[in-house]
Amino acid sequence: MKKIFLILSILSLTVVTNSCESDITSLNEDPKHPTVVPSGLLVASAEQELISQLLTPNVNNNISRFFTQQWAQTTYIDESNYDMVTRPIPRNHYNRMMASSSAIVHSPGVLSALRDAKQFLQNEGLDAVKKSNNEAIIELISVYAWANLVDTYGDVPYFGALKAVAGNPNNASEIPYDDAKTIYLDLIKRIDAANAMINTNQSGYTDDIFYNGNMAKWKKMANSLKFRLAVTLADVEPALSKTYAEAAYNAGLFDIKEDSWGLSTFPSGLFANPVYQEAIQSGRNDFIPSDLLVDRMNATSDPRRDRWFTKIGGVYKGGIYGSNNSFAGYSHMTSPKTDVNGNAETGSDGAYMLITPNAQGFLLDYTEISFLRAEAAARGYNVGGTAAALYAAAITASMTEYGISSTNAVAFIAANPYNAANWKQSIGFQAWVAMFNKGFQAWNFARRLDYPVFVNPADSTVDDVPVRMKYSDQEYLLNKNNVTAAAQKIGGDQVTTKVFWDVF
Repeated sequence: MKKIFLILSILSLTVVTNSCESDITSLNEDPKHPTVVPSGLLVASAEQELISQLLTPNVNNNISRFFTQQWAQTTYIDESNYDMVTRPIPRNHYNRMMASSSAIVHSPGVLSALRDAKQFLQNEGLDAVKKSNNEAIIELISVYAWANLVDTYGDVPYFGALKAVAGNPNNASEIPYDDAKTIYLDLIKRIDAANAMINTNQSGYTDDIFYNGNMAKWKKMANSLKFRLAVTLADVEPALSKTYAEAAYNAGLFDIKEDSWGLSTFPSGLFANPVYQEAIQSGRNDFIPSDLLVDRMNATSDPRRDRWFTKIGGVYKGGIYGSNNSFAGYSHMTSPKTDVNGNAETGSDGAYMLITPNAQGFLLDYTEISFLRAEAAARGYNVGGTAAALYAAAITASMTEYGISSTNAVAFIAANPYNAANWKQSIGFQAWVAMFNKGFQAWNFARRLDYPVFVNPADSTVDDVPVRMKYSDQEYLLNKNNVTAAAQKIGGDQVTTKVFWDVF
């Protein structure tokens, strides 16, 4: 595994170098003799890029933790006030998830790497079962990435995107945008097709850094991803949502933490946990937990505070969201930083650290699926339990994820019972807390359930707390007619324009 990460690091550096060169480099590309990279390495590279982009708190690339107001800033507060222009965050996220248009130089885009992997796989001489398993892996990672793009922007180029492949570099810059709901329904079909390709009697890619080619785990991931997309459709396509969710549940979802999709332990070095890289390794003191989150957890005596935060003056104290905060004046997220006396800062349980080089990082996990089951049950879906029981199970899953004892979990649930009369508030608040440090997951819950209710900061640069990201500014240069038409169709390219499934 260490060898894979070393190769990936070298590949990533090569990619960055190539992507920073002028477009004139395309003159040196020979479409008749394309560069061939083993498809397994491209899949691993796509996984690395995906998890790095979606977990990083780097304010140039991902400010989803500010969309749910769980983190606050200290020295610089532009991003917590939703300035996404000074640093072109929508552009950077789109490019890292999507691709460059180059057919030969492998871009850092997740989807372009997977596009190339699928092409190169065809000529690698594998037996039919192995090839089918590998193609299923490529498809499932692709679906996850596409779903994130739709959840982030709404309508995006989909059916006509990524047509350039090695040996056929003709890729028109003018690519139409496709309807977001149409894309979502197609993604669910792709999940079903990929799931049907999986043979659990044989492994898939050994380069796969998430599951090491374990196809039984990939099958659960496929069902769990379908379940997530199905529940996301609940307010806009309730009948389809119920049908798809129940089918995914019956096929087998994640049922233990170890099923989760991502990394239970990051390696060190160039591929350390991206939160550690930005919050600790950088030597900066830019981030603290917000008052909105900490006050909520204080009000419910949430035992996860001991795992996530340090105390200041004997109490947990969050920084004022959207304001300039003193790093020394507020609680910190637990990490190996040292205090003013040179002692390591820890939570009340000194054995637990939230932010370390090797800390876990998941893109789809058992805790999230547990809360989605509770939500599905509250909507009347048949997913193996009552809403109240699944609500308790979801909170327990989160508590267990962070090492909280069952005794403390039971006491917390008893003090914060499920409220059937306002189930969106019950599940919404608890899912929001449980998704701490999982920005995009928390954002999806908050937008769909409308809890918590966020207040736009006084110095915000936009009209309200974002419920989508604006389209990449580069699209208005390279694909102007289509992005302009897409913006008009969705009701305006604004952060306040809701994506198709966010109807309330």
